[in-house]
Order: sequence, then structure tokens, then C-alpha cells
Amino acid sequence: MASALSPPRVPKPKCALPSHYHESYLEKKGPRDQNYRKFWAGLQGLTLYFYNSNRDSQHVEKLDLGAFVKFTDEGPQGSSSDPGIYFNLVLWNQEIKFKVESLESREMWKGFILTVVELRVPYNLTLLPGHLYMMAEVLAKEEVRRTLEMPSCFLKVSRLEAQLLLERYPECGNLLLRPSGDGTDGVSVTTRQTLNGTPVVRHYKVKREGLKYVIDVEEPFSCTSLQAVVNYFVLQTKKALVPFLLDEDYEKVLGYVDADKESGESVWVAPSVPTVPCPDPAFPACGPKQPPPAPSQDKLPLLPNPDENYVIPIDDAPVADYVNGDVVPPGWSGVPKPRICHPAPKVQARPSKPPTIPKPEPKGLISSLAKKLAISSGQALLPRTGLASVTAELEEKLQRRRAWEHAAGLTGDQQASLGAGHVSQVDLSSQN
Repeated sequence: MASALSPPRVPKPKCALPSHYHESYLEKKGPRDQNYRKFWAGLQGLTLYFYNSNRDSQHVEKLDLGAFVKFTDEGPQGSSSDPGIYFNLVLWNQEIKFKVESLESREMWKGFILTVVELRVPYNLTLLPGHLYMMAEVLAKEEVRRTLEMPSCFLKVSRLEAQLLLERYPECGNLLLRPSGDGTDGVSVTTRQTLNGTPVVRHYKVKREGLKYVIDVEEPFSCTSLQAVVNYFVLQTKKALVPFLLDEDYEKVLGYVDADKESGESVWVAPSVPTVPCPDPAFPACGPKQPPPAPSQDKLPLLPNPDENYVIPIDDAPVADYVNGDVVPPGWSGVPKPRICHPAPKVQARPSKPPTIPKPEPKGLISSLAKKLAISSGQALLPRTGLASVTAELEEKLQRRRAWEHAAGLTGDQQASLGAGHVSQVDLSSQN
């Protein structure tokens, strides 16, 4: 029997690595690191990304090159290794030390970083013609990217807000781009520097003319992008102006770097569930939330005060015939007593009397007797002093009924039945 055809297995697509201008292994040592850590590094735009290996697509660290100042080639003191494999990247807020595999690798890293930072090919480095051609291609890509991208120091703030930001966060830079105040497509540049202890704030207008940006100074300067405008201010002031970059890059996953026991390489570990207990039990926010305490069984709910007047809703009594119903006393005022909510002692219920079965009546007199019984049951709620007058009224009505039935030509048997009903009604009235 031929087996059913199964669909061919398609291999799972691997995560594509991001496109970098240049990438290779780098050993990095930050201001707080004691030793060098090895990463796979990649340059893209003005950002240097660091990965655990060349197969990872998610970076573990990144470094913004917008605050670039200069390069130095000083190696660690007392090191016996080749000083040509060390270089330092000096930023305006920190200094990062790097270690590479060879002198050629060091010159290439310095050349690519200078290309994207200064937007020019550095011909003063020890590079081969093929390396310079690669950097010229990176320069063209970076210029296109910047024409489509706003610089990191561009913020949608007013003139006053820009001044306050530069004043409150001087460590984040002293040059800021913002929308123009006249409502046009241009932008404005706000700078803040200190002269002999006195802050100096300046504002510059940048006009938009077609696809170019023109800096409105004594000698207008045309730029192809806003990033070129930023570079103009930085280079013309000998890097005294630093683009403003408010650090808001926060990580969402807690992780740490650990050494792999087999290979010895650094590995980024991100535990899913924290195993370290809370260092201080006085702060319950570190652990899971405790459920609210259950109410004690010893404490009973508060009973309402019996002295207060509580309004208890009373449903309408259904229309039904009750057997052996209690007669309401004559002095009953009709106001219900307040209900007492404390538990009453159990009292043995009295045995109820057996229900009285009424005698069958003739079918022809069911309606008339029902009306008379309803009248007699209503009379039971009246005082006994008015029974005589009611009986006389019934006697008079009975006589009228007989006269009417006689005139209608009733038979003798029906008249006899009416007489028997009259006698039973009189007996019931007298008993009550």
C-alpha cells in the first residue's frame, strides 16, 4: 500500500544578520571594566553594535559615535604585546579602549569610524587602495542615509524649552536642533556655552531651499542634510559644540555577562526567573505580592441597632384562602413593630389543626355562596357590635332575591335550595 505523500521539509530561515559597513572581532574595555571583553562588532551609521558571536542578530551593547572627539594609539602601561593592536576611542563623556588582532585591523576600524563621523575618506591612515575604495562606498551610503534621517539632536521643542534642556542637562551636549519658530520648513539651531562662568545662549536660523539647507550666517553655507548642518557647527567650532543626546535607552531584560566553561568566551545570560532573593525583607516590592489576610472567624458581623427605625419592604399578599387564620384584634393600629436581628430562641412549633373540608354545594349556587362567604369573612374583621345590622341587611337582600327568582319562574327545588342556603348562612353568622 502506498504511503501518503508528506510535504517536503523546509529548513527554518535563520535570522538575517544586520547590514554593517564594517565588522570584525573587537576586544573592548570600558571605564568600569577591569579586563578586556571580546565581542563581534559591527558599524552601522553612527552606532557601533556589539554581539556575543558573529551568528547573533541581537546586540548586547551599543555605542553612539555622535559624541566622537578623537583617536589615540596609547597601549596599556607595562604590556609586553605589540602596541600597534591597541587604540582608544575618546568621546566627550567617556573613553573606550579597544584591542584588535593586527595593525591593519586597527587602521581599518579607525578609517571607517572617521568616514561616518566626519563624512570624508581619511587618506592620512595606513590603508590600501582597496580599503579606501570601500570607505568611499560607505561614505556614499551614509550621505544617503542621513538625507532620509533626522539627527539625534533634533527635538520638537520651542525656543524656551531648548534653552531649559541645555541648561538642565549640560552633560548631554550643548547643541540642539528644533523646528523653526516662523512656521516654515526650516529649522533653528540653539547652542549654549560658558564664558568666564557666564552662560552664553545663541540661536541660528537654517532655511530650507529645495532639497538643501542653508545656514543663515554672514557667509551662507549650503548643506545637503540636517546631519551636515550639525557637522558644520561641530567642525567650525573645533568640536567645542557637541550634539545634544538625551540618554533614554533603557533595557527591558535583565542580563549579565558570564564566561563559558567549555570555550572560555563571554556569554550573555538573561535568566527568565530571578533566583536571587530580595536583599532586604523590609521591602515587599522585591517579592511576590501577598494576598490580603482573611477575615477572622471569631469576629461576627455587627448587628444593626434595634432602636433604630428600619423600613422593611412587605410584598403584596397573594390572593389565597387561608385556613384557621388569626383574627386581628380590634385595637391593632396597623404599624409594624421593628424587627430584632439577634437570634431568637428556638420554640417548639404547635401542631396545626387539621384543615376543615367544606361541604359540597350545588353547582347552581357556587357563585352566590362565594359572594356571601366573602362578605361574611369580611364581617369577621369588623367589631361584634355591627353584626345585627349586617344580618338584617342580608335578610332584606335575600327577600328581594327570592321575589326576583319567583318572578323569573324558578322551580320549587331551586327555591328549596335557596332556602337551605339561607338557613346555613344565618347559622354561620350567629356562630361568629
